[in-house]
Amino acid sequence: MTGAPHHSTVRGARLAWTESGSGPPALWAHGLTASATGAQPPGPFDWSPLEGEHRLIRYDARAHGNSTGDAIPEQYTWPNLALDLLDLLNRAAGTEPASGIGASMGTATLLYAAVAQPGRFRRLVLTTPPTAGQTRARHVAGYRDGAALIEREGMAAFEAAAGPLPPVLTGIVQTPSPPSVPRSLLPSVLRGAALSDLPPAAALAAIDVPVLVLAWSGDDGHPLSTARYLAAIIPSARLVTADTPGQVRCWPKVVAAFLRT
Repeated sequence: MTGAPHHSTVRGARLAWTESGSGPPALWAHGLTASATGAQPPGPFDWSPLEGEHRLIRYDARAHGNSTGDAIPEQYTWPNLALDLLDLLNRAAGTEPASGIGASMGTATLLYAAVAQPGRFRRLVLTTPPTAGQTRARHVAGYRDGAALIEREGMAAFEAAAGPLPPVLTGIVQTPSPPSVPRSLLPSVLRGAALSDLPPAAALAAIDVPVLVLAWSGDDGHPLSTARYLAAIIPSARLVTADTPGQVRCWPKVVAAFLRT
């Protein structure tokens, strides 16, 4: 990953982050078990085109990648991760309003951050929103089962149980990346996800900055139903969906144009 490496102590954890490019700040919040500063390939989330016009800040969420954490599930709920994000953003960008880009867990984290501090963001990009509400129950059980499987049989068994990639990622991601979370912490991370859901409808409806929702089809863990819900309830939201790998490959340019306007 390009960019100068940094570490900041945030709410008891040492969070790793990088910065590259110049211009107004834009913060990237990755998904569950992923990493922004490690060796994971960016896959569909290559935001390097933004670096010509933005100071792109990439960070590893608590316990992910090169960041530390504790074996306490409550630390990894989306509202708590949002507090980490806001604290880190203050350290990395001062009080300047920033754009936020998230994926899955990162999208949910950004939503809680935007609700907590309405004036902190100038624009939001919500990619691959996770399951929420009624569609979330099955995945909550899956997180808890995955945590128990790791404790019982180890990381190899957990990785072997992973489902296939959605067809829309054909040619973009060859195989699922192994979790960028240590075995000692991953059960707590998964249980924290199981304790989480999106902010209440009234809070989402109060978000008053421009929002771009990016979603792909054929992925039960990131269903189009959540993306459509967010696009309908957030007043200034616009939804763009992808059904082919070619459409997903256009996302970095779509985001760059959205942040430019």
